[in-house]
Amino acid sequence: MISAITNDVRVVVETFYKPIQQNNPANEHIFAYRITIENYSDYTIQLMRRHWEIFDSNGQIREVDGEGVVGEQPVIQPHEFHQYTSFCNLRSDIGRMSGSYTMLRHADNKIMKIVVPEFLMMAPFRMN
Repeated sequence: MISAITNDVRVVVETFYKPIQQNNPANEHIFAYRITIENYSDYTIQLMRRHWEIFDSNGQIREVDGEGVVGEQPVIQPHEFHQYTSFCNLRSDIGRMSGSYTMLRHADNKIMKIVVPEFLMMAPFRMN
């Protein structure tokens, strides 16, 4: 697990390797990640957008931008949290991701960038 705190918002990331059971001609590797966003502030916030930088150990770099996460723009009350799970496909068995969330603070419509710390994605067989 890895975490970072920005503007009283803590982002915690856990990763999981998901072996592909069927024919895999593209030799892709699937990694799931669970993210917990904890609002330590006294204000209600809403996750509006996400930005990801995805680095594959074969040299490929991708950027992903979009509204919300997994089809939602969650509202997180003070001292509450939101958790979701998503996935990333890589062409190699090692990679990493980092990024940010754009949050809206409801009290004053302030826009905040929240850091998602860099996290490693590594197939378990690479750890031997």
